[in-house]
Amino acid sequence: MSNHDEAAAVRPLTLAWVSRHLEVGERVVRTETLRGGITAEMRRLTIGTRGGGTRDLVLRTFVDTEHAEDCLNREAGALILLAGTGVPAPGLVAVDPTAARCEYPSLLMTHLEGRTVLDDEGLESRVPCLARQLVEIHALRPAERPREYVALTTADTFVTPKGADAAAWAAAIDVIRRPAPPYEGRFLHRDFHPGNVLFDASSSSPAAARITGVVDWAATSWGPADLDVAHCSTNLALLHGPAWGLRFAEAYEEAGGVLAATASERLYWRVRDGLAFSEEVRLVSQPWREAGRAELTTRVVEERLDAYVIALMDALG
Repeated sequence: MSNHDEAAAVRPLTLAWVSRHLEVGERVVRTETLRGGITAEMRRLTIGTRGGGTRDLVLRTFVDTEHAEDCLNREAGALILLAGTGVPAPGLVAVDPTAARCEYPSLLMTHLEGRTVLDDEGLESRVPCLARQLVEIHALRPAERPREYVALTTADTFVTPKGADAAAWAAAIDVIRRPAPPYEGRFLHRDFHPGNVLFDASSSSPAAARITGVVDWAATSWGPADLDVAHCSTNLALLHGPAWGLRFAEAYEEAGGVLAATASERLYWRVRDGLAFSEEVRLVSQPWREAGRAELTTRVVEERLDAYVIALMDALG
């Protein structure tokens, strides 16, 4: 086996576990680290087949094992559910959520063609694609629902960015002190954003954007559609500017999605997600820089978050 880089090497027990789930005569011939992951190590495994060809799998490994079992069980369940639904998700090959056979909790899945696209160019075409895809996800009605969503951010855990608009943030904080609005439950990805969506890499025109896959289903939940829309909106606002955060909600409704009935209810979910980012700006901005968006320093992202919170309060407050 040859490694694309030293960090891509698969640990011995895990490699043996992977090998047990290959076809007879197959073996791992190459490994490559996939960038962009925050909570887990991601590796692309090239498998040599009996006929002399190759195919690819993806190995997801949680070195920080605190929430690994829950995340991997949920992701495995989601991938089983999504098989045959038309939502372009990986197929489950094997899972070891308790590291019974691997060095660390791991999941092996099929590899999807395509690439993440975080550039500003072509955004006008990608945003409607993202919205349509999310509407399709929310339309799923599984026989067994995933667990209810969890919102970790509270009015006492947010971090106000340096130089932020004090009045706008104080008003936003007051919004999430209120009880959560009633909602009609939907199947949620719960981490839907451009970094977890693959687009056709062969397309030569940004206007011909086509989604080839949606990945990272470890946070799958049941809850309000507004929550998934809010999360993607915040990511778009920080990647491309506040106007795109506002635009995504419009695109979602244009695609047939249904959001909360009142402005105050919509504001609640969007502000809650925006404030959640205040606690992890440094964490989420680093993978963007590694992916080529070098201008998205922690400070720049903080400024965009402040501008987005102001925009939300002006538009819906």
